[in-house]
Parts: sequence; C-alpha cells; structure tokens
Amino acid sequence: MLPYRRILLKLSGESLMGKQQYGIDPVRMNEYAEEILAASAMGVQIGIVIGGGNIFRGLSGSTKGFDRVKGDQMGMLATVINSLALQSALISSGGKATVFTSIRMEPVGEYYSKEKALEALKAGKIAIIAGGTGNPYFTTDTASALRAIELESDAMFKGTRVNGIFTADPEKEPDAVRFDTITFDEIYRRGLKIMDLTATALCRENNLPVVVFNMDEKGNLLKVIRNEKIGTVVTN
Repeated sequence: MLPYRRILLKLSGESLMGKQQYGIDPVRMNEYAEEILAASAMGVQIGIVIGGGNIFRGLSGSTKGFDRVKGDQMGMLATVINSLALQSALISSGGKATVFTSIRMEPVGEYYSKEKALEALKAGKIAIIAGGTGNPYFTTDTASALRAIELESDAMFKGTRVNGIFTADPEKEPDAVRFDTITFDEIYRRGLKIMDLTATALCRENNLPVVVFNMDEKGNLLKVIRNEKIGTVVTN
C-alpha cells in the first residue's frame, strides 16, 4: 500500500529553467512530465501548483518600479504560462491533464473550484492549478498549501533544488546537516526559510504534512511516493 493516495506537488518556476538563464527548458519539462505520469500510473492522484519565477516574480518586480499589485498579477500570469507548458508536456507523453486558473481566463484554463478539481483527479487526470491564490501579496507556496488543504491531500510535496531541509543552506555551507523529519514549530524556532510564514502556518493549523525533496534528481518523486528515506518530512 502506498502511503499517499492524493498529493499536491509544488514545483518552482526557477527549476523549469534547467541550465538556461530564463524561461522554460524543454528537456527539464519533459523529465518532470515523465516522473509525474509514472507517479500517476502508480495510482496516486496528483494536483500541481507551479511558481513563475523563471519568467517574472512580483516581489522582485516591485523593487524595480512596478506597482506591487500589478507585479504580483504579472507573476500570476507567469504561473499560467508554466502550467500550460507542463500540460502540453504531459499530454504529449500520453497523459491527461487539466489546467485550472484561480482567475477567469477561459478558454486558456478552466476556472478553479474544489469540486471540478476533485472530479479531474478522481478521473485519473493531473490537475494543474495556476494563478496562485488569485490575490496579490500571496506566494505560490501559500497557494500550494491552500489547494492541498482544499483538495484533502495526504501531503504537500515541495520539489526544490536540494534534497530536503538542512541546518543551513547546503549550497553555501557544505557541512550543513539534513533533517529526516522536523516539526513546523522547530522550523519557526530555527528560522529556517522553507516556505513563507503564511504557507507554514496553513499547513501547521490544518495538520498537513510537507515533504521537501530534490525534484531535479530523476526518480526522486517516485522514491518519495514509495516512502523511501530521502528528503525531509515536516509534521506537527
């Protein structure tokens, strides 16, 4: 028996760049699509939220003269572009995927509702939820936590560039030690920047486990789904 029946997978926009400096690397996108479809074939229902940092990040835009609200709206549109690209890659690989958007933009995507997204998941489709929460000042981490809770997911999987949560940034400090498990309270105490505080609080208050792992290493998504000892599991 698999430990996870339904998951919400959070992908970072920056990871979609692959070895490029900007935009979407088709090789990386196809690798993600293959991993996701393999997980789906195991019987796991998968919802996905993707960031938009490979195209535009609202918060950084506000430091360059953009109005914060307009900047965040631009970032929401960047997540829609990434979501459409992933949908295309999944369908090209023989899968079924639906893009839902948190703001109305038919026919680009179907307007998100819990009921419609659950219908898609139960029909064996990948549900890609774009546009963040639909509101400025909220990150895609918060959107991921919100959608995971709404869809009654068993866990939120946060795909990153490093294999879990460490005592310090392992890309800067090679001696940093990885946690196998950690609590939300300890993340607060240590000041570890895994997700923004709103997302962390949502997961903590709703008892939603978060699994942090390296999505860029091929095969890791399947290993985490099988409950192999990689990455870090965050619980209460």
